[in-house]
Amino acid sequence: MNINLYPVLRPLLFSLDAETAHHVTLKLLQLAHQLRLPSIQLPATVNKPVTVMGLQFKNPLGLAAGLDKNGDYIDALANLGFGFIEIGTVTPRPQPGNPKPRLFRLPEHQAIINRMGFNNFGVDHLLAQVQSSAYQGILGINIGKNADTPIEDAKQDYLIGLRKSYAQASYITINISSPNTKNLRQLQQGDEIKFLLEALKQEQTLLQAEHGQYTPIAVKIAPDLNAEEIRHIADLLLSFEMDAVIATNTTISREAVQGHRYANEAGGLSGAPVLAASTYVVQGLSAELQGKLPIIAAGGIFSAEDAQQKLAAGASLLQIYSGLIYRGPQLIADILAAI
Repeated sequence: MNINLYPVLRPLLFSLDAETAHHVTLKLLQLAHQLRLPSIQLPATVNKPVTVMGLQFKNPLGLAAGLDKNGDYIDALANLGFGFIEIGTVTPRPQPGNPKPRLFRLPEHQAIINRMGFNNFGVDHLLAQVQSSAYQGILGINIGKNADTPIEDAKQDYLIGLRKSYAQASYITINISSPNTKNLRQLQQGDEIKFLLEALKQEQTLLQAEHGQYTPIAVKIAPDLNAEEIRHIADLLLSFEMDAVIATNTTISREAVQGHRYANEAGGLSGAPVLAASTYVVQGLSAELQGKLPIIAAGGIFSAEDAQQKLAAGASLLQIYSGLIYRGPQLIADILAAI
């Protein structure tokens, strides 16, 4: 019998600072997995297969990058019923990220502000964790650039991440939309995104020949885009034959949380307040892409209704993160029962 203990645990976890609670939650999940305690987990992965990017997903609901940055908890997270898991963001070299505090909960708004800054142990550590994992499902690896790599050299960091991750990832996500690495979002604009996508596509072709496998590339974009910017990115994604787009990352807007004591904290805002902006981007991309490129929707999914809204807007797959923090594993069960 499966019992949902998260409503009991959440007040205890929320009494801790957000980053401590993050690590404690993952450790508890790991312990439950190691002790094989089904009473605090949900049933095994729901089978609602869908094919996207040429990959067969057991169901369309995945875990967004950011929860397991280093791939340390893959097997434990797999027990929650996800159809796929995305780990990272990982950088070529280890880095500590931004100074603490850097993670803030806004419970009144069901939101989170983070300025973690791609804190991770580096791509080599992550790949060692992937190799030691028993997980056989779809695994995305989300890659970024090191904070001390000049923006004009960012391409090299992404190419390192692509080369190293290619053989072990089911797909690779290019994170060019985090607001927490200086100037990173600049890579979504002008000629910079053209040069980056062109280099990645060329490298993907070489790696396909070298490894005898095709590993798709998804590009993760921001929610803070207008219709013209969405159209421009959609055209480039098609032009350079990317395999998918993830819409969206966190927002720099604070309009929805004005007056909150953390509203002026730097970083990306995620959770319920980003739902509308993220869905707007999904709708815009869907209109431009016309089914030629799949959309993975992330941002503000807190209910089965939110998930259905994303699918109706044109998404093929879904990802959750902040909703999982606030609602726990029951959110997974609710969404999979409804879609």
